[in-house]
Amino acid sequence: MVKRKPFQNRWTLFDMILTLVLSIVAIVTVYPVLYIVVISFSDTASIVQNKVFLWPKGFNLDAYKEILASPKIPRAYMNTILYTVVGTAINLLMTAVAAYPLSRPGFFGRKYFMIAIVLTMFLNGGMIPTFLIVQKLHLIDSMWALVIPNAIWTIELLILKSFYEAMSSSLRESAVIDGASEYRILFSIIIPLSKPALASIGLFYFMGHWNSFFLPMIYLNDMKLYPLQVVLRDMLFFDMSKESGLVDQAALAPQAVKNATIFISMVPVLLIYPFAQRYFAKGIMLGSEKG
Repeated sequence: MVKRKPFQNRWTLFDMILTLVLSIVAIVTVYPVLYIVVISFSDTASIVQNKVFLWPKGFNLDAYKEILASPKIPRAYMNTILYTVVGTAINLLMTAVAAYPLSRPGFFGRKYFMIAIVLTMFLNGGMIPTFLIVQKLHLIDSMWALVIPNAIWTIELLILKSFYEAMSSSLRESAVIDGASEYRILFSIIIPLSKPALASIGLFYFMGHWNSFFLPMIYLNDMKLYPLQVVLRDMLFFDMSKESGLVDQAALAPQAVKNATIFISMVPVLLIYPFAQRYFAKGIMLGSEKG
């Protein structure tokens, strides 16, 4: 008698098609990143002659040395780190505090507050009124123009609210019996138990601040305050590297510096995302559990 292979070990036509599609998606996703890295480590002659494909030609670090030699890129990089760290910290604090009363069934006016908050996802004042408010508050050319108007994001607030609602009510009841105030309950019980949810929405906030370039373009006029994404945008679209003297045209290809800058801007995300991926997926599921 011929033994049949277990069902789980047999490949179906669907499995083969799915594997092929996912392989194509993986190649399409990985190749641009690989190309950026390869260009940044290749020499000028190979780049100009279009000899670079999947492996660096004439391996060198000239592009990275050029970036470090100019104060423009390191300063922008430090600005981005500062804006991201401060912005994410404020986002997490404000979201954690705002989500708590909204998760309590007995909170007065909870339904109407929720309607008003959800409406902000579809209706807002627009860019010009927001700019006028920021200008009246004298926040132009400051980090706070990027942080304060975006202290709470609606979707992240709803995700954390859903997580709070899923927590056992007996925890709060026990704390109330022991005489704990609402502030004590929030900061000593609720927030410590919400680390997975906070890590999840923190990744969303981190990505939003790190990749932001539109708001800095509007609110920041001083080039010394520019984050890395704005400097990179200028280099890619306006070739500011020629005007600023960032690239020595005779010795180094502008493409190498541009791709090296792109790669540097990707490094923190590439380092953080693999460790936070499980929280990222969990955060998406949290938003679908409760309204």
